Amino acid sequence: MHRLFVAIRPPASHRAALRAIMGGVMGARWQSDDQLHLTLRFVGQVDRHRADDLADALRTVRFAPCAIQLSGVGTFDRKAVVDTLWAGVQPREPLASLHRKIDRACVAVGLPPEERAYLPHVTLARFGRSGGAVAPFLARHAALASPAFTVKGFTLFESRLGHGGASYHAIDHYGGDPD
Repeated sequence: MHRLFVAIRPPASHRAALRAIMGGVMGARWQSDDQLHLTLRFVGQVDRHRADDLADALRTVRFAPCAIQLSGVGTFDRKAVVDTLWAGVQPREPLASLHRKIDRACVAVGLPPEERAYLPHVTLARFGRSGGAVAPFLARHAALASPAFTVKGFTLFESRLGHGGASYHAIDHYGGDPD
C-alpha cells in the first residue's frame, strides 16, 4: 500500500523564510525543510494499481500557471485544541481551482471525492493532544508575507511513516520544473 498526496513545493528561498520563523512555541513539532509543502489533495492509502492509475490521471490535469505568495499564519484545531500551525497562501482561488481539477482526477480512478473544505496552506508545526500556546507566535507573524512565486506544476508524493515522523518521496511531477 502507498500513502499518497498531491502537493506543491515552495521554492527553496520561501522554505528558508518559513524555517527562519519556526520556533518559540512549546510542544511544537516543527516541519523539516523536506516536509514543507502546500497540499493540493490528500489521497491516502492506495494499492499499486490505483497509484499507477492516479499517476496517469494526473497527467491529464491542465491549468494556467499562477503567482501565489505566503500570507499570514493560522491554526487548525481538533476538539478545540490546536493541533496544527500553518502559513497561509494567497490568492486562494487559483489553488482551489487546481485542487478541484486534481480531485476530479482522483474520482475518475475510483477514489472518493474530497469532503473537506480546501484551505491552501503550508503546515509549519504539529502538536500532541495538549496542543500548544500559539497566540504569541500568531501575533508575531500575523503579517507574514513573501514575494510571489509562480506555480507551474505539482507533484505526486508518497508519505512514509517512521520513527522520526513522516518522510516524503516524489513519485512523479506534472507541469513545470520542480524545485
